[in-house]
Amino acid sequence: MSQELILADWNAREAIAEAMVPLVGRLYRDRNVEISIYGRLIVKRSVIDILKSHRFVRQVEGEELSVVDTFPVLEAVSAMTVNNAHVDIGKLAVKFRSEGNGRTLQAFLDEELAGALSEEDEGTPSTDVVLYGFGRIGRLLARLMIDRSGAGHSLSLKAIVVRKGSAPNDLEKRASLLRRDSVHGSFKGTIQVDEEAQALVVNGNLIKVIFADSPDSIDYTQYGIKDALVIDNTGKWRDEAGLSLHLKSQGVARVILTAPGKGVKNIVMGVNDGDISDEDKVLSAASCTTNAITPVLKALNDEYGVINGHVETVHSYTNDQNLIDNYHKGDRRGRAAGLNMVLTETGAAKAVAKALPELEGKLTGNAIRVPTPNVSMAILNLNLGRDVNKDELNDYLRNVALHSVLQKQVDYSNSPEAVSSDFVGSRAAGVVDGLATIASGGNSCVLYVWYDNEYGYSCQVVRMAQRLAKCTLPAYPVEA
Repeated sequence: MSQELILADWNAREAIAEAMVPLVGRLYRDRNVEISIYGRLIVKRSVIDILKSHRFVRQVEGEELSVVDTFPVLEAVSAMTVNNAHVDIGKLAVKFRSEGNGRTLQAFLDEELAGALSEEDEGTPSTDVVLYGFGRIGRLLARLMIDRSGAGHSLSLKAIVVRKGSAPNDLEKRASLLRRDSVHGSFKGTIQVDEEAQALVVNGNLIKVIFADSPDSIDYTQYGIKDALVIDNTGKWRDEAGLSLHLKSQGVARVILTAPGKGVKNIVMGVNDGDISDEDKVLSAASCTTNAITPVLKALNDEYGVINGHVETVHSYTNDQNLIDNYHKGDRRGRAAGLNMVLTETGAAKAVAKALPELEGKLTGNAIRVPTPNVSMAILNLNLGRDVNKDELNDYLRNVALHSVLQKQVDYSNSPEAVSSDFVGSRAAGVVDGLATIASGGNSCVLYVWYDNEYGYSCQVVRMAQRLAKCTLPAYPVEA
């Protein structure tokens, strides 16, 4: 194909992607309908982002998908009475191609989206959310919730609770940390500081900044906050007694801890979120590593059975470590984080059993902190219940990532050039690196699972918050 034809084809696809943007935006704002391409959200995304999402399909499915295929699906969905749903137009386009069986696109979509069709948008009541703490995870949670805010969306970030800093321009410093991030880039939007209201105005959302020294000393109702979900991302209180202090403050209904909890349910979304009951007032979202490995282990245990294994975590350094050698109560963690690989312990392997009791006592684990600021890797060395080879195992895990109930938690990569920084911003709890899989026909295998220990984990916390608020959108097409 000549250069002229290649450029003309690109321009045509770009024009179609441009036409998709307002349709996606209106569906989201007016009907609470999220649009994705094979799990990649294209809500509030650029034209190039939309085109790249289509190219991703070729990498994992082995067949091309173009905006030429998905735009008619999007147009049809826009004309239908679809409300409160997550609609994957990429999967629908591919499914229509293979299973249309002579039907018109409209007839196909009428059947596939039957459960999402309603004349009126009933919506769901908004749930007030308070972020207790505003560190790495807190700020990413704020970004995620603000990105998903708008008419008809049910998690409303109302306040941030922090200790008063010594600087006179405390609010501006908080705003600056939200606005700029050395790992995740600049915030996509506008942030204004309202000193008089002691608040940040972020993309039209008024977020009160409350200064407090303890979780039980705040009357949230005076700020118009009621029945709030508090997400404690400080890690200071990890048991039920400590976390229940939040419930003593006026206006608080439930609490999520963004760390492993003691004496409370540790929830890994996609695995044991069915254990959540209306009576649970304090819950833990477990750790980033537990979230990364448990969905993959569940998939493997369901299909093959896991006899035993060892989990080695190669983890980016965290704020708990020292920048330069200095006193630290933990072994080895006092050595300079940016200069050393630091051998340390992890409870993630044992914590898997809290979400997946079938693996109780079957896993050991250790960890190495390495001089990277974000994205970690878990190496799963497992003995399975039956023999398996690399191709079979990868095909199964690819299918799990694309077409199972774990598709939000498990992703799959087959790029021969992928390195850790390529997974910054991954929304999945863990990403299986298919090319690194080792399995030669026996019952043992080694899997390599990447995970953005900040962003991917934060996405899991938001999914948990949506589950508690009962505002998780049903996904179409319906997966087995």
